[in-house]
Order: sequence, then structure tokens, then C-alpha cells
Amino acid sequence: MSGRGGWRLKTWQFTAAAAVSGLTLASAAAAAAGPWDSGGQRTAESSRAALAPGAGDGDHRTEAGSPLPAGSAPVASEAAAVLTPLEAGALEPRTGKGAREAAAGQAPAPTAAALKFALEPLLKAKGLGPGATASVVDAATGKEVYGRGAKTARVPASTVKIATGTAALSVLGPDHRIRTTVVAEPAPGYEDGAPPEQIVLVGGGDPTLTARADAQGNASLRTLARHTADTLKQRGARTIRLAYDTSAYSGSTQHPIGPNENLAPVTALMADEGRLDSSTSGPAPRSTRPAQDAAEAFARFLADRGVKVEGAVRAATATDQAEELADVRSAPLSALVERMLTHSDNDIAEALARQTALAAGAKADFAGAERETRRALGRLGLPLDGARFADGSGLDRADRVTARLLTSLLARAAHTDHPELRPVLTGLPVAGFSGTLAGRYTSPDAAAGTGVVRAKTGTLTGVNTLAGTVVSSDGRLLAFSFLASATTDPTTAQSTLDHLASTLARCGC
Repeated sequence: MSGRGGWRLKTWQFTAAAAVSGLTLASAAAAAAGPWDSGGQRTAESSRAALAPGAGDGDHRTEAGSPLPAGSAPVASEAAAVLTPLEAGALEPRTGKGAREAAAGQAPAPTAAALKFALEPLLKAKGLGPGATASVVDAATGKEVYGRGAKTARVPASTVKIATGTAALSVLGPDHRIRTTVVAEPAPGYEDGAPPEQIVLVGGGDPTLTARADAQGNASLRTLARHTADTLKQRGARTIRLAYDTSAYSGSTQHPIGPNENLAPVTALMADEGRLDSSTSGPAPRSTRPAQDAAEAFARFLADRGVKVEGAVRAATATDQAEELADVRSAPLSALVERMLTHSDNDIAEALARQTALAAGAKADFAGAERETRRALGRLGLPLDGARFADGSGLDRADRVTARLLTSLLARAAHTDHPELRPVLTGLPVAGFSGTLAGRYTSPDAAAGTGVVRAKTGTLTGVNTLAGTVVSSDGRLLAFSFLASATTDPTTAQSTLDHLASTLARCGC
């Protein structure tokens, strides 16, 4: 094949092969990780969201029916495999120039007229309902090359997680880790080295802290108990009182939509996201007291290590005089952001929003998280007109973003001036291969996007959204967002969104 069609074939073949390579790694890790993911968000939730008004986001599942743990290499490996052609100059389009030049903006830029001709019939299709909005940005220049209602704020559903991750990375950096600590409270007449009477398990807001025997790269409550017990026994303490501290977070632990199976109470201390059933492959019942449960599990692990906890475990706030005995740390923030985006993890999203607030010294409640998320994005120079971040996960229908904000976020993450934001791109699911896009892009209309489209999905009852990046047939990296907030058939709406993204993939525009 020659001409533009030949270039399209080379791009497709190379990128698809890279994505398959990444999938092999991801599937192996998923199979080993156990029967549930962090949010318990799989295909069953799509049906639930479609049937239950006000239910949680319905776009959460993994490609193999099993989780990728926080910090697992396959997410980054898979992303690198798909993005490598853009960054390493490995492709050779018909012009003879490498993909490095294409990524730098020397491939043909799409035109507004051509994009309008290609996209508008789909945006006006019955599947998306009235008022669907769109934005397409040339990642090389940061300029919007097509917009339809791009400045109109809409309910984003889970695509708001792109904003949540960007804000957290911008203020904390990709190497930040969330600490869970154990401190000793001094007893009356306490002397250095004497055994303490009480210790306090202090939550730092890590929702990936696990009580499971196989930590799978997460911070382990068992490891924390082992280190704590070793230190206590060195001081001669074989019996101890235990309290737990959740004061890092403020305000109500309940999400505005109320108790649900898609999100645990938002607290600074929990294990395994408060799930009561770790064997389920879909939404799971959540504990109403995840902090207490985590502390009681910690007490059992201490007993296994020869330190008995005396009396009931209770809530308390550690004092300034408390001495740190041990700590464990989460996977790096970069890995948490990737996991949140790939699997649309609501618990991680709400935790990251609060970490953004804590970094600013603000109250870590819903209001503080919204305020500091907005401030962090404002410092990046992003268009925030009409934006609301009522939560970090997108479960709250009070959230509002514009299509232009989403593409601006993605373009900023692709810019060489902001390498700290790159996990926002590498965490995006790969069409047909990973995360919430694993089971999509199967129809002939969407096939061209398989392995080429990377995008965050969003699904609430009547709301379907998609935002991400795609390599056009000319080798141009485009950021796109499509928001529909009046859909009646989620299956048709999703297939239309996939068709839109795939149209960009095969468009020599």
C-alpha cells in the first residue's frame, strides 16, 4: 500500500503490536493479583449504573477480571509500549521523517473543517442525545483544532479523575508516598527507652493499605505490625493498649451520594478500601467503620507477633509528644494515579483529592479538596470557567467540567515542561486491551482505535463521557474529549463515543 494509506497501516501495525506486548504483561500480573480490584469495579457495575438512578460510575473493570495492584509495573510497561512510537522515533511515515518529528508537531496538523466533517454527524447521532460537546486539541501545539460546545460545562462522571490526578501530581510530585505510621504515647513519668503503655495507628490516607498476606506492591498492615512488634519487644513491651487516629481528614466520611458499593467511607485509615468481600468481581459491600476494622486487624497481627493488645481498640488523636515506632509507605503517587485512571478507582480518587488539600495545609474534606484542586489547576493555567470538583471520583453529579478543560489537562500532561504529569497519560486505559476499555472497540466502526486510543471513560445513568489521546493516521498526537449528559441507552452511547475516537485515529485530517 502506498501514499497516506500505507503510512496508516504502518502506524496501526506498530502500535497494535506494542499494545499486545503490553497486554501480555498486564494479563499475567492481573491473573496473579487475586480475584478483586481495588474498587471492585467491573462489568456488573455497568448494568447497575444503567438501571439505578444515582448509582455509582459504571466504567470500572479490568481486562482479565482481576486487579492490577498499585505500583505494578504492567500499567507503566503497557503505557510505555504504546507511547514509545511517539517518543523514540521508531516509526517511519511516508515522508521519511521519524515519529519524534511527528510528535514535535511536524506531521500534518488536522484542520477544523475536516474534523467537523468527520465528527459532527456522530456527535449529532441519536445515541449521544442532545447537547453533546467535544474538543480536539493538537498536543504538539496545545491549540484546539475542533470544538463543539467546548466551553459548556457538563457532568463529567469519571473523566473528572483526570483533573484529580493532575492536581495531586502538580502539588505533590510523582514520587510522593502516603505514610501510615505507628506512634507511642508517653506514659506518666515516661523515660526514654521505657515500654509505652499505648500506641496509636495513624492513618495518612492510603486507601491501598492492605491486610492481605500478599501485599502485591501495596503498603502492608502486616509488615507494619511486624516492625512495630519488633520495636516494642526490644523495649520489653509484651502487652499494649491500641488506639487509631483518623484526624488527617476532616468532615463527614460519607460521600454526598450516600453509602454505596462503589466507594468506602472516606477516611484516613482503611485496609483494602473497606471491602467486606474480597472475592467478588463487581461492586462489593463496604464496611461502615473501615478505620476500626483496620485497627482491629492490626491488633491481630500484633498478637501473631507476640504483642497482646489489652482492652478495646478505640479512636484517639496522637499527641505532639508521641514517638514514631514504625511506618509503611504506599506505592509512588505516579503508580496510584495510573491505577486510579486505568481501573477508575473511586477510593484512590477521593484519597488523592484529599492529599492535594493536605499538601496545601487545608482541611482535607470535600470542600477543602475541591478548593485546592481548583487552585492547583489554576496554577497550571488551565481554563476553569464553569468547573466544579464536588468530589474527586466523579460519582457526584454536582461535578462540572468543560470538554476544553479535559483536553487542556491532557495536553498539559503531554508537554515537555511538565514531566511530573506524565502518569496522567500513561495511566489511561488502552482501547481493546486494558482497564475500562478492555471490552470495548470490538465493532467494525471502532476497530481502528484498538491499541491507538488511550482514554478515560465516564458512566453515570444518562451520562457517558470519554477523554484521552489518539495518534492520527498522519502521526499527529491529538487530545480529545466527548461529553454527553442526556443519553438513554448506555451501550449505544459508548459505541458512539468509541466510533468518534476511532474516527480521529483513521483520520488524515
